[in-house]
Amino acid sequence: MKLAIGCDHGGFDLKEEIVDFLRQAGHEVLDLGCKSHESVDYPHFAELVCQAVLTRQSEAGILICGTGIGMSMAANRHQGIRAALCHETYTARKSREHNDANVLCLGARVLGGGVAMEIVKVWVETEFAGGRHLRRIEMF
Repeated sequence: MKLAIGCDHGGFDLKEEIVDFLRQAGHEVLDLGCKSHESVDYPHFAELVCQAVLTRQSEAGILICGTGIGMSMAANRHQGIRAALCHETYTARKSREHNDANVLCLGARVLGGGVAMEIVKVWVETEFAGGRHLRRIEMF
């Protein structure tokens, strides 16, 4: 899978871990920044990742900030983006199965690295179930 990933300074370390994890798992990763711990504005990176998803430069996206809340709010402003803020594997799985989420949002100050990797693994591997769920998505 080709994934676009972006973060703010609060999510930088976790982004670096996730990029390595995804590449080792055989995924192609488009790292759209940020590139350091220097303070940046998260909406800029949400925009970059959402545009990559919407223009099909990537199949899906991952956004990381301190809590994940700001990134999810910024991402969901885009028509066609279904961003899910997940803190454990159950909601990660359901966000894909039932909601066909195309952007995963994570909070680096909320999650440990091990839990974050489990969430990413489940989210990337889960397929959209379609059926009755498609009708609901088309209502967006």
